[in-house]
Amino acid sequence: MHASLPDANTLIARLADAIAPTLTPDTLIVGIHTGGVWVAERLHGLLQCAQPLGTLDISFYRDDFSRIGLHPQVKPSNLPFDLEGRAILLVDDVLHTGRTVRAAMNELFDYGRPASIRLAVLVDRGGHELPIRPDFAGLTITVPDHQNINLSRLDDGHLTLTLA
Repeated sequence: MHASLPDANTLIARLADAIAPTLTPDTLIVGIHTGGVWVAERLHGLLQCAQPLGTLDISFYRDDFSRIGLHPQVKPSNLPFDLEGRAILLVDDVLHTGRTVRAAMNELFDYGRPASIRLAVLVDRGGHELPIRPDFAGLTITVPDHQNINLSRLDDGHLTLTLA
């Protein structure tokens, strides 16, 4: 069963509108691979961020790494800036348990001590297992545990959300 969800680009525009008043010229935007990077790329452009975009692959920081093993497509993290004392906007596609965000924060602190980290997610689907909540969410929806929300990027670059 596949249900219809709002247009991903509309949600990203809504996120950008909510984030814009809080963004400073020194804010660093960091996306979590893979869907979070896609959302971060769009936000970075919409917000006309002067700083370069950062990306994180948290594969080695996951607390379930020993249980699920290595993801077959590990990508390098790329943080082309000094994090020390900086404001970070961490971006992910879907917030569920909070474990991905926790892993991302652990990795960020391995690079330095940011002044602050705020979280922007395209979709907050509920089911949190850790005390992690977004500062900005394009959509907040309750989804049963047996269902997933997936962000996909089509060949033409268009982003789509599906509920499966």
